[in-house]
Amino acid sequence: MNFLDLLNAQIDKSNSLLCVGLDPDVNKLPEQFQNTPNQLFEFNKAIIDATHNLVCAFKPNSAYYEAHGPEGVVQLRDTISYIHEAYPGIPVILDAKRADIGNTNDQYATFVFDYLGSDAVTLHPYLGREALEPFFARKEKGLIILCRTSNPGAGEFQDLIVDGKTVYSHVASQVSQSWDTLGNCSLVVGATYPKELEEVRAIVGPDMPFLMPGVGAQGGDIKAAVEAGIGANKRGLVINSARGVIFASSGSDFAEAARKAATETRDEINKYR
Repeated sequence: MNFLDLLNAQIDKSNSLLCVGLDPDVNKLPEQFQNTPNQLFEFNKAIIDATHNLVCAFKPNSAYYEAHGPEGVVQLRDTISYIHEAYPGIPVILDAKRADIGNTNDQYATFVFDYLGSDAVTLHPYLGREALEPFFARKEKGLIILCRTSNPGAGEFQDLIVDGKTVYSHVASQVSQSWDTLGNCSLVVGATYPKELEEVRAIVGPDMPFLMPGVGAQGGDIKAAVEAGIGANKRGLVINSARGVIFASSGSDFAEAARKAATETRDEINKYR
């Protein structure tokens, strides 16, 4: 089963387009996890257990683990392994935004897929498809290409006009028309820019999934984002919320608060599918 099949099966099973971002900022962890062994993994485990039947995917951002050196990377691997073992069928997207020349990407692919066990990874398009070939060789894995990101400064390069079109629309066209020969490509398109989101959906068609950051703490409007980006069969969106779910409470009720926030976010998304 490739990534798209895995994702669509989980969307249908959970009736959810919500992806929970596992970004365990140690400065925000509840007191019970402060200065304890394996604090990242143990916090993640509690969040995963509380929200697993409400999500279409989990998305750890590698920065929150790499910042803690080898111990952090091991806890990232343990988090991914736990999801696969405890809740098989839920895809794990590693948000690592990798990009380099081919030989280096071969090492990145080995780390992301073989060591960590991720089902998909975020990638930069800037070096071109040739450089990303080690990722494309992993036919069953998801390749999620940055297109129109959610941050306020995204337009500095992404909105530049080249041959009459924005850079992000060139990326959307190239990925959908030339790169996605195996049906395992997706795009990152932020919820904070619904007009651009609608444009990208028109370029790529109804079947390509979008990883959509920007709801919750970043302020993206769920209604506008879903209506602009929804794909075929009421799928096609992986709407990420991290801080808004995992840090819904800093107290001992953090897991219950995370479940409540995830339920409310999933239901709000479903209102507009």
